[in-house]
Amino acid sequence: MENGAQQTPATTTPPSPPMPKVGVAAFLLKGSKVLLGKRLSAVGHSTFALPGGHLEFGESFEECATREVKEETGLIIDKTEYLTVTNNVISEKVHTVCVFIRAVPADINQKPETLEPDKCAGWDWYEWNNLPKPLFGPLEDMVQSGFNPFPTT
Repeated sequence: MENGAQQTPATTTPPSPPMPKVGVAAFLLKGSKVLLGKRLSAVGHSTFALPGGHLEFGESFEECATREVKEETGLIIDKTEYLTVTNNVISEKVHTVCVFIRAVPADINQKPETLEPDKCAGWDWYEWNNLPKPLFGPLEDMVQSGFNPFPTT
């Protein structure tokens, strides 16, 4: 070292713990049916889930639901309405706070398309009282708790 300067030891910052993500899922309702798709992603692979995804910066819950449903299914939605929120710790590395929105198709005759085939095997309408199995964990928990996404009035 020149001029008697001492070298300070390099400090390393410990890795940050995983942070929760905010997701938005849409209960897209048509009569007594709800739209579900079969997941192909690592988390919840081969389970049936609602359309949805991660909230983008500055986006409202309703805007996120509208965007995600259109990106995943091609459907335009209407009458978006906040329903509830769940706190889902799925694994040591996956923690999602999920906001659930209720909506209806803007055009009741429009058919859902599989626009992200790497993430979803396909979309279909299922009777609420006869849902396919297995359901994605957070949705299964809601169903088992007696949650009903349909309006009561």
